[in-house]
Amino acid sequence: MSTRAAQLLSRPFALGSATLPNRIVMAPMTRQFSPGGIPGDDVAVYYARRAAAGTGLIITEGTSVDHPSAGFSADVPRFHGEEPLAGWARVVEAVHAQGGKIMPQLWHVGIQRPAGAPPFPDAPPVGPSGIGIDGTPAGTALTLGDIDDVIRAFADAAQEAERIGFDGIELHGAHGYLIDQFLWERTNQRTDAYGGDPLSRTKFAADLVTAIRERVAPDFPVVLRFSQWKSENYGVRLAENPGELEALLTPLADAGVDAFHASGRRYWQPEFPDSGSELNIAGWTKKVTGKPVITVGSVGLNKEFEPGSLNGATAAVESIERLLDRLEQDEFDLVAVGRALLADPRWAEKVLDDRIPDLVPFSKAAVETLH
Repeated sequence: MSTRAAQLLSRPFALGSATLPNRIVMAPMTRQFSPGGIPGDDVAVYYARRAAAGTGLIITEGTSVDHPSAGFSADVPRFHGEEPLAGWARVVEAVHAQGGKIMPQLWHVGIQRPAGAPPFPDAPPVGPSGIGIDGTPAGTALTLGDIDDVIRAFADAAQEAERIGFDGIELHGAHGYLIDQFLWERTNQRTDAYGGDPLSRTKFAADLVTAIRERVAPDFPVVLRFSQWKSENYGVRLAENPGELEALLTPLADAGVDAFHASGRRYWQPEFPDSGSELNIAGWTKKVTGKPVITVGSVGLNKEFEPGSLNGATAAVESIERLLDRLEQDEFDLVAVGRALLADPRWAEKVLDDRIPDLVPFSKAAVETLH
């Protein structure tokens, strides 16, 4: 491999105890192909296929922690219970056999859980203050005891992930789900230690990370995914400027986050244009925390997607030269690929070999089967 893409993307990267073979990451994407919450052999093949074709790190679809209100579908995999964890152990084995690394994304949907949703229809939607992401009353506010239970569920899941051989974990703190609901002023109107000023709103996430760090090895990687935007609302922001971003992320880095996965819609978009900088959200995250960062957002696609469109629109293949420019400047460390890798499991191999014309464009067909 002598292409520019190969030179930049094929470099190994050390993240705690995990040495990633290259800089290409599979972004987490909810698929709902795990009946009863149990990932089967088809899920193992799905992830291993991408590892075999050169994807260095797999971040799994969101997996529900052991709390009744964590999930929203009986077909979304769980990360608790004997059968689901045995299924995940087989996934890990399959990915490792192909030379890849893998982390589960641990998830609690919080107030976004529809009332009556499986697998626990009697469990209510819960959030920091019983306020939905649209700002209206919804669900139930978590008590301090409830918060302890949720934190314990995440820590249990992280400990299990290490036990069954995962190479680290990612916490889903983005897109308006539970961790993000605590960070965001609109959904967090608490008046106790977990709400109020921006620093207090980081306490839930920081306590959660601290609890995990107490249960796993010191060098077991903990990644936190966060975003400015929310599901169905792309215009909102947690931080309006670099100073606010630093205030938001520093307590989380101090608590033990090893790397941030900064979820932006378009990797080429400057996050704070008024600053005069072209850095995207991942670039600013690296600058203000000094931690390794994963960028993501329409990599390899020629269009932007609207809310709820994973199952809908199509997109043609797009050059990644702008991405490589930014990677070469060390704006970020790792590159997460979502829809493009869903459409073409061999995306990494083809990009590294400069076989761009052979890439498969994204279409609805990519999400209709587990391939």
